[in-house]
Amino acid sequence: MSGKQMYQAGDQTLLRQINLSAILNHIRVETPVSRVVLAERTGLNKATISNLINELIDKKFVKEIGVKSSGLGRPPSQLILNPEAGFILSSEIGADFISVIGTDFSPKILFEVTEKINHNSDASSVINLLISHLKKAQEICSQNTNNNFLGLALGVPGLVDYETGCLLFAPNLQWKDIPLKKLLESEFSAPVFVDNEANLATLGEYYFGNAFNYEDVLFLSVGVGLGGGMLRQGHLLRGVGGMAGEFGHMTADPDGGLCGCGNRGCWETQASQRVLFKYVHEAIINGEDSILRESCCNDLSSLNTDLIVEAAKKNDKVALDALKKVGHHLGIGIASLINALNPGIIVLGGILSSAWEILEPEINHELSTRALYWNRESTKVVLGKNGKQSCVMGGIAVVYQAILSKPHNNEYIENEFQRR
Repeated sequence: MSGKQMYQAGDQTLLRQINLSAILNHIRVETPVSRVVLAERTGLNKATISNLINELIDKKFVKEIGVKSSGLGRPPSQLILNPEAGFILSSEIGADFISVIGTDFSPKILFEVTEKINHNSDASSVINLLISHLKKAQEICSQNTNNNFLGLALGVPGLVDYETGCLLFAPNLQWKDIPLKKLLESEFSAPVFVDNEANLATLGEYYFGNAFNYEDVLFLSVGVGLGGGMLRQGHLLRGVGGMAGEFGHMTADPDGGLCGCGNRGCWETQASQRVLFKYVHEAIINGEDSILRESCCNDLSSLNTDLIVEAAKKNDKVALDALKKVGHHLGIGIASLINALNPGIIVLGGILSSAWEILEPEINHELSTRALYWNRESTKVVLGKNGKQSCVMGGIAVVYQAILSKPHNNEYIENEFQRR
């Protein structure tokens, strides 16, 4: 075969991949949708659309449903993503919890569990517990689909080598060099994706949340620590080493408190769940009256964010002041990010997103005084839609992204992932 012929063959394969991907993405976004509308959206002729859709139906990714009447003439059939194409598992290891969900391809949640863990637990015991929950999820989800395991994702609060799936360092877990992808691949016959939890949460809000249809997105995950993710034109910005988005470790106060990363005065030492608890502890120890003392049965070690938010809604001064301090410092940092990056939307997620009602006015006050007017006017700052599920929904999204970008790849349906 000549060089020219090889190029033409490759070019046609690439074009087919691009067209299949475009159709599948349009069906995902506009579901249910007809062939006629897809032809209009993609610019492809009806014959090409019909052939490509038939291929996607044969691969079980797309399903035809009942017709939708549009007046005179034969009403067009409608196309949706086929729930029975297979199932996806997604998981998160947090500083004090693990979470697992399983969905079909629609994606409808078929399995869901969250379990508290001791933040001092060793890596092997946490990973074994996670695998146990994942296997239970696999068993249940396989019974509700065609037993096609489409992919598995894991989000972790730390620096991840995305190519190898190795957790390099998680400050709030004090884990280093854990080959998470390799460990999961030894247990499950499916494509495995391991990433920073904030990167996954960013994709989750883009695919299934309040950043839907925004091309330039910045996501902030405010929990035990403070992390973030960035999308530019729908693609994650990872940086040259793959570790961009560690906003929580920007220096906010050179003489500030010690951070888990070893630095001092990181932004997350001023705006995170950990510092929220610190503010409450200090106030109560200094003699300020609070219903939180009774809520915790005088054991402040049992304090949690939900208790603080509930107390704040009852106008408890200690709870309100602590949350407002966190909101103040969040607003200062967000203003700087708006000035530096000017994204279309900034989405706040993570554990502290449950305090949005109290945090938002404090954040907006800082934005009004610190962010440049033109940048502030063009950037929305909103609460995430997925709440505490931001990361695990992002895990579903990363598997989606892999399939949607290469739906011509029969590996997903035909090979049953014999990867071991």
